[in-house]
Parts: sequence; C-alpha cells; structure tokens
Amino acid sequence: MCCRGQQKRMTSILQFVRVFALGTWVGSIVYFVAVVTRGAFAVLARDQAGLMVGFTLGGLHQLGVIAAVVYLVAALALGKSLRALVRPAALGVILMLVLTLASQRIVIPRMDVLRTQMVSVDATPASDPRRAEFDRLHGISVDLEGGVLMLGLAALFLTVKQDGAHA
Repeated sequence: MCCRGQQKRMTSILQFVRVFALGTWVGSIVYFVAVVTRGAFAVLARDQAGLMVGFTLGGLHQLGVIAAVVYLVAALALGKSLRALVRPAALGVILMLVLTLASQRIVIPRMDVLRTQMVSVDATPASDPRRAEFDRLHGISVDLEGGVLMLGLAALFLTVKQDGAHA
C-alpha cells in the first residue's frame, strides 16, 4: 500500500515537472514577444533595443535548453523507457530544442558578426549586402522562435491531455 502511494506521488511530481518546465518555456517566449521586444523598441534607440533583445533572447534560449532537458528527463522517468521520447509531445520538445540551438548557435552568431561590422544596423542602408543579410537572418530568427512557440503550445496541450488520460 505504501509503495503504491509513493509511486502515485512520484508520478504526480514528474507530471508537474514536465508541465512546469514546458509551461515556463512557452510562457517566457510569450512574455519575450509581448513585453520585452515591444518595450525595448518603444523606449530605446533601435540599435540599443536590438542589443537588449539579443541579450534577452540568449537568456531565453538558455532557459529553453534547461526546460527541454528537464522535460525530457521527467518524460523518461515517467515512461521508464526510451520509447517515451517518441511520443508526440516529447518529439515536439526535441524539435523545439533543435530549433532553439540552431538559432542560438548558427543564426545569432552570424547576426552578431554583421552587427559588429555595420556598427549601426539602423544607419546601414537596406541596399548594403551586410544589412540585407542581417535582415534575412533576422527573419529566420523570428521564424525559428515562432516555430518553437507553436511547437511548445502543441506539446503543452498534448502533455496535459496525456496526463489527464492517465489520471
């Protein structure tokens, strides 16, 4: 009787950890888009706002990597098998992690180099090849973050639905 109760408590804790990790990540993305980026561009000069948003995005990506690892470890503990990682919600989190790492390790460093070369993105004409490349990479960055958000919402829904089915 006691072991069954402990097992049920552990299951509840692991389910909470998954939802908390993923909910924190998704909520942070929403906050970043709705408050941080809008606020930065409303109160700072464009180049300063871009630096602020870039810095904050780096922190968001770090949080995302941690949240993904926590989610996936909890999913493994709940599933007691590697098969837990091929469930749709877990696959969504893995894809979120891949997109986040691509943004942080590939796209953003390229943007940083271009930003340094231009000194001022805002003062660089759109016809300048560096500015055109920066704008293209910025579009990719926005698309990657949007993809992470959409996948996160779907994974969160599937996680809660899955946990409800096992309640």
